[in-house]
Amino acid sequence: MQYVKPLHLFQNLVKSNASQGGRLLGLDVGDKYVGLAISDLDNKIASPLSVLVRKKTNIDLVAHDFQSLISELSLVGFVVGYPFDRQRLAPDATQVKLFIDDLSETGKLDGLKFTFWDERFTSKNVELLIKPLSLHPVLAKTVVDKFAAVQILQAYLDYVNKKENRLAGAATS
Repeated sequence: MQYVKPLHLFQNLVKSNASQGGRLLGLDVGDKYVGLAISDLDNKIASPLSVLVRKKTNIDLVAHDFQSLISELSLVGFVVGYPFDRQRLAPDATQVKLFIDDLSETGKLDGLKFTFWDERFTSKNVELLIKPLSLHPVLAKTVVDKFAAVQILQAYLDYVNKKENRLAGAATS
């Protein structure tokens, strides 16, 4: 796995889309679960996909699941939620970094590009939205993880599409 800057991931995607197409996968990495969201074929809209169980002992299985998703859904990159905090290194940030390092060490995702995107408050926002539904705690957790991944990926897509539109507008002027 190779880290690239957020805008570079999208620019590479746009270049590859001209020939073969590709989507992005949003990840909300938590203690026990990884929420997944997928972009549409135009990379404009994020939708919930699923939740993977995350354990140190099943990282090879998680990597294998990602390999399957890459081929089934034409994935070309990951947008990983990362709790940016300029004041201190948050424990959640360390957890995300370790997860990505563990995935990279499996060697199963070599060549795949990923970037980090600010995920602060995404889970809390979803929790507040679903609270009135009074869901069973396990169901609520998986819904939160999936839709936090949607928020992460959608925020990224909105940002990069807006930047691309500005760059394209400046090039034609």
